[in-house]
Amino acid sequence: MDPRTRNLFIGALVAVIALTGAAAFLLGGTAVRDPGAPAGAQAAVGVIVGVQSGGLDKVTGFDLRTTDQGTLAFSLGNLENGTEFPPGHLVEHQATGQPVRVWYRTDGGVRTAIRLEDAR
Repeated sequence: MDPRTRNLFIGALVAVIALTGAAAFLLGGTAVRDPGAPAGAQAAVGVIVGVQSGGLDKVTGFDLRTTDQGTLAFSLGNLENGTEFPPGHLVEHQATGQPVRVWYRTDGGVRTAIRLEDAR
């Protein structure tokens, strides 16, 4: 193969690889499934703007302000990770404004939180 043909072949190969990579990047999407996410649950991230409780160990619900859905009200269900993120910790998040990720299920129009974690 002469040098001109070889250079043309290499140039075409580089162009195909670049176009394939660009298409994968642009069309690939960003929705990566979290392997620790509860099955059948939705997630919301935001800051806590209200906590309904009769004390730190008696939290019954909370309000979460998101950037795209406004303020969402949640009741507190049986948390999967209640020992790692006790419900009373929501008050600290409310005071500091540190975001929280809430995994929840909706039943009859009521959002019930089933997992809470720090949103990083």
